[in-house]
Amino acid sequence: MTGGGATAGAHGGETRDGAREFAALHHRAGAPLLLPNAWDHASAAALAAEGFAAVGTTSLGVAAAAGLPDGAGAAREETLAVARRLGGGAWLLSVDAEGGFSDDPDEVASFVGELAGAGAVGVNLEDGRADGTLTPADVHAAKVAAVKAAVPGVFVNARTDTHWLRPAGPDETGRRLTAYQQAGADGVFVPGLSDPERIAALVRTLGVPLNVLYAPDGPTVAELGALGVARVSLGSLLFRRALGAAVAAAADVRAGRRPAGPVPGYDAVQALSDV
Repeated sequence: MTGGGATAGAHGGETRDGAREFAALHHRAGAPLLLPNAWDHASAAALAAEGFAAVGTTSLGVAAAAGLPDGAGAAREETLAVARRLGGGAWLLSVDAEGGFSDDPDEVASFVGELAGAGAVGVNLEDGRADGTLTPADVHAAKVAAVKAAVPGVFVNARTDTHWLRPAGPDETGRRLTAYQQAGADGVFVPGLSDPERIAALVRTLGVPLNVLYAPDGPTVAELGALGVARVSLGSLLFRRALGAAVAAAADVRAGRRPAGPVPGYDAVQALSDV
């Protein structure tokens, strides 16, 4: 298996230590990595053209685009196919791999090895399940450990859904994050956490970078950076906004209104194929 370290550069076949670059983006005091999430080549290339050095994938966008449910382990092949299309491009790629599409740590490690082989330098692994329960902490920690043993160059962002799937106090969240750190996670992700005091308190207990999900009604990226957050993900926000904008434009035309909002030109979109 590849360690996901060197990836093709944007110029003349140069190689770059993508894994090291990606990890370094999580260690800039007061300047968190803002990670936008794409669902296909065009969305990733457009984000890179806007100056985003790293791009993640959104599991909802990848699954929904294929007519599959998110978080149910149904989009394994679609996730790998997107990684193969996006990996090794002019951006650093992190893949949302749901729960690894298995509860067998070796199978999860093998899958992440395939993602790394496709050019991914980071991966998200979540402990939430489609039935609304959480994977036992020891099982999820074993997945993290297996991945780090098999593909040590990949940045593993271990996600806990304690704030989404059930009411959880800081003890439950902290217990899980401690287990994932001890298993070798390079960073931890707590979507649904937006209270500044709780974020600051959690940062003080961690030994690895904290990732939170951007909330439109929550702190700004700059405010999150001041709290010690190292990475801010946009999750499925861009995909959902794009879907909403498309439907709204069609409805506007049907109603005799001019669609609002920016529209990339045909040639601009064609040019994304060369990125």
